[in-house]
Amino acid sequence: MSAILRTTVTRSICRSSPSLLRSAAESSLRTSQKQYFAPFARCAQIHSGRVEQDSLTSTQQDKATTGSEGLHREDIGGRKKDLIDSEKTGTATAIHGDWVLFHPVYTPEELKAVEVLHRQPQTLSDKVAFTLVRILRWGFDLVSGYKHKPLPPDGNNMSLDELRRGGYVLTEKAWLRRLLFLETIAGVPGMVAAMLRHLESLRSMRRDSGWIHTLLEDAENERMHLMTFMTLKQPSIWFRAMVLGAQGVFYNIFFFSYLISPKTCHRFVGHLEEEAVLTYTRCIEDIESGRLPEWKDMPAPKISKDYWRLPDDATLLDVIYAVRSDESTHRFINHSFANLNPKTDVSPFALREPDMHIKGKKLGFERTEAEQYVADSHKLIHQSQAGSAKK
Repeated sequence: MSAILRTTVTRSICRSSPSLLRSAAESSLRTSQKQYFAPFARCAQIHSGRVEQDSLTSTQQDKATTGSEGLHREDIGGRKKDLIDSEKTGTATAIHGDWVLFHPVYTPEELKAVEVLHRQPQTLSDKVAFTLVRILRWGFDLVSGYKHKPLPPDGNNMSLDELRRGGYVLTEKAWLRRLLFLETIAGVPGMVAAMLRHLESLRSMRRDSGWIHTLLEDAENERMHLMTFMTLKQPSIWFRAMVLGAQGVFYNIFFFSYLISPKTCHRFVGHLEEEAVLTYTRCIEDIESGRLPEWKDMPAPKISKDYWRLPDDATLLDVIYAVRSDESTHRFINHSFANLNPKTDVSPFALREPDMHIKGKKLGFERTEAEQYVADSHKLIHQSQAGSAKK
């Protein structure tokens, strides 16, 4: 890896009143180009250092600042109560929001902007990655009991029980089993790739170009999906044993594969996320069509309201929409990484992320697009600094 400039951009996500936003952002640089930060729920903060060049493969070092993710809406109003409660009970109460890495919070329009897409393999590496995903999908469907056959012509006249007996519709229990298993595996690639890049950065004693941060965000986001679904069902010992075995095998295979070809691994994950978007889209269709009656009006788990900043009356359907949007983000990021040079190129997502109207309708950045996106991000930062200096 070359020594790549990387501005540490810390984005805070909130749905606050204007006065509250000003208070929370007093110490940060805020961009005036709010339209570029739509996926961050109407507001964002940028903490940045001085950037000398805008190239995707710049060899200049940056002088970057650091910072925390920032306060969320609940934290600002509820932290004082947490401290009071802890003094009364002698135990620390949970502090929500500021213990997670950056992740987008979506507007209602963005949640509906996700499309089911598929990238046709082009190179031999692409074909290998896609073939492996198809094999993994087949095995995963077999283990999780997933069936989603197209509805028969007279499906509208069949009862829900008849559709389920015919294998056309899954039960809520079957869906949950599949989603839990899916997320235990999906959280592996980002962490493995981040760890390997972290160790390489230590060995070479050079900056990583922002990839580690992006990959860790990816891994934690998948883990939070698992934490959310586990509030609906605690897996059995048998289920946990299957997860342990699958994770052990998948972790080691991905570990050695990433050492050999990072680009192939990112393409593999990109195709894997294509399947995840398809799965969650089908789940949404089943809920909205009334084929999952227990989930139709089920309240969203508390952890999901905090994580995605959902309203108090949010339902499980809102959660599934948010998870699908996350999977679309992972699809976009990994296909983009597969198009970049992992040795020299900066992660364009270390600076900011496109909104879902791009990530949901496009499979990733080509290398020239990523370079332009990095340059545009730096321009926004410079403009923010110039505007702040004038004030």
